[in-house]
Amino acid sequence: MEEYFEASLFSKPFLSAVIVAAGSSARMGGEDKIFLPISGVPVIARSLLAYENCDDVSEIVVVTREASIEKIKALAEEYAIKKLSAVVAGGATRAESVRNGVGAVSSEAAFAAIHDGARPLITPDDISRCAHDAFRCGGAVLAVPVTDTIKYGKKNGFVEYTPAREKLFAAQTPQIFDLEVYKSAMERAFRELSDWTDDSRIFENDARKVFLTPGKKYNIKITSPEDILIAEALLKGREEK
Repeated sequence: MEEYFEASLFSKPFLSAVIVAAGSSARMGGEDKIFLPISGVPVIARSLLAYENCDDVSEIVVVTREASIEKIKALAEEYAIKKLSAVVAGGATRAESVRNGVGAVSSEAAFAAIHDGARPLITPDDISRCAHDAFRCGGAVLAVPVTDTIKYGKKNGFVEYTPAREKLFAAQTPQIFDLEVYKSAMERAFRELSDWTDDSRIFENDARKVFLTPGKKYNIKITSPEDILIAEALLKGREEK
């Protein structure tokens, strides 16, 4: 950990943002959620703007469906996203999509920030806080404490046990990692894990420590139609403060 801390004092690492937006949007009634508007601005455009306006981010790579590549490029031009360096097609799983995105980053990249394109309320400050922790520790994820009581259930429908709530956190994105270490951990995960939906999981599988950067509850993921209404309300409340 000390080597990361010392390096971050003298230079800002080249940070590539990999925005993953290649999902099926199965719960959105056939509409591609990343193009749905939130207060007039498409979901993916809001995610792009946050990374564009974050001083710690050097470039942006978007992973999307093959059919959406040109539409993403057009949106990037419309919203003046100057840091966009590549738009690539996703894979059959999220893990494969992330690998495609990581494979498209600049050779200068030292760290990669993996972000769900469907988290449009992320802010440049959120990204920077997570980035600085990653520069210091090698890996960091935005996360918020769980406030509900969680039950671990059996397949028969009964509760098996109740984990201690004070030790539980809900992971968000970005999740930011030393790129060289992450690539090695990712290839190991493809050999050892059946699948994963959380990028820090592969860092943990490689016996690496991941720092929990305090996140914000407004950093929600759009998964269903009502989430659009919730996001608009959260955005309005944030703008009125």
